[in-house]
Amino acid sequence: MRHIGFYNSGDAVQTAINDKELGKPYVVYLNDEHRLDWNSKNIDYAGMPLTFEIISGGTITWKAADSEVLKTISYSKDNGLNWTDITSTFAGTSFSVAAGDKVLFKGENTTYATNARLYNGFSGSTAVYNVYGNIMSLVGGDNFSGLTTLENSYVFCSLFRATKVNDASSLVLPATALADDCYASMFQDCTSLEKAPELPATALANECYEYMFLGCTSLVNAPELPAVALAKYCYGSMFRGCTSLVNAPTLPATTLADSCYFTMFRGCTSLVNAPTLPATTLANYCYASMFGGCTSLNYIKCLATNISESLYTYLWVSGVASQGTFVKHPSANWTRGTSGIPSGWTVEDAVITE
Repeated sequence: MRHIGFYNSGDAVQTAINDKELGKPYVVYLNDEHRLDWNSKNIDYAGMPLTFEIISGGTITWKAADSEVLKTISYSKDNGLNWTDITSTFAGTSFSVAAGDKVLFKGENTTYATNARLYNGFSGSTAVYNVYGNIMSLVGGDNFSGLTTLENSYVFCSLFRATKVNDASSLVLPATALADDCYASMFQDCTSLEKAPELPATALANECYEYMFLGCTSLVNAPELPAVALAKYCYGSMFRGCTSLVNAPTLPATTLADSCYFTMFRGCTSLVNAPTLPATTLANYCYASMFGGCTSLNYIKCLATNISESLYTYLWVSGVASQGTFVKHPSANWTRGTSGIPSGWTVEDAVITE
C-alpha cells in the first residue's frame, strides 16, 4: 500500500511516496527532467536534496570545528514545505529527530571547509540515520539539479565525520572532476557505516579521497574506483583501519602519482586478496605502506617492472600473513622483505598478453 502526498519544491511538483516494498521513501518528479520508472522502480536519488532517514532518534548537530568557518544551511522535516535555517557553532547547534523522520537539507555555500582543521559537519549528532539524495543541494540550494562542479578545495571535508550514519549507498556525489581534498575525511570514524556511496569521478585531484573512510570498522565492501589517472595522495589512507573490509575495489589505473595509494589499506585486518595492481611504471611512495598491518592478506598481483627504487614500495607489506602468493611481471626482479615480496610467500610469474 502506498501513501501519497503532494508538495512543491522549486518548479517541480513532487509526489512523496512511502513504499513498503522498498523500505525507504522516494520522490517522483512530475516533469521531463526527473521521473521514476514505475516498472523497474528506479529511484532518481540525484534529483533529491540531501536527506537523512532517521533509524534511531536523537539529535542532529550542525557543528563548526572552529569559529572562523561558521556556515548556515536549512533543513525541512515536512518534505520541503517549510525550511528552518541553522547556523553552525563551535559547540554545535542541534535539533531533535525521531525514528522514521526524513530530514532534507540544502544550502548555498561553495565550500564547508577551508582546510583539514577548519570545517563544518554533522559531528556530535546522536541519531542513527541513513543518508541519500544529492550532496550538491548543500551547494546549489533549490537549484542543485545537474551540478557537477566542485569549485573549492575541502568543500565537503569531514562532513559526516564520527556520526552514526549506517547506509550511504544512495548518497549521490555527482562531481565528474574533483577538487583537492574535496571528500577528505568525509566519513572518517563512522564506525556504524556499512554501505558506502558510489564514487564515479574519473578525474581526480590531490588528496581528494584521503582518509575518506578511515576507521569505518563496519564497512565490508569498498565502492568502485574507476579513475585511471591519479593524483598525489588521492587514495591516501582511504580505507585505513577498516577492520571489516573484505572486498577491495578494483584499481584499474596504469598511470600513477606520487603517494597515490599511500597507506590505502593499512590495518585492514580482514582483507585477504589485494586488488590487482596493473601499472608497470611506479611513482615515489605510490605503494608505501599500502597493505601494512593487513594480517590476513595472502595474495598480491603486481605487474610493476621499474621496482629498483625502494621508496615506491616502502614497507608496503609489513605485517601481512606469513604465507601467501605473489604474482609478478616475468621481467621484474624483486627483493624479499617488507618493501618487496613478503618472506615465505610463493612467487609466480604472471601471464602477459599483448
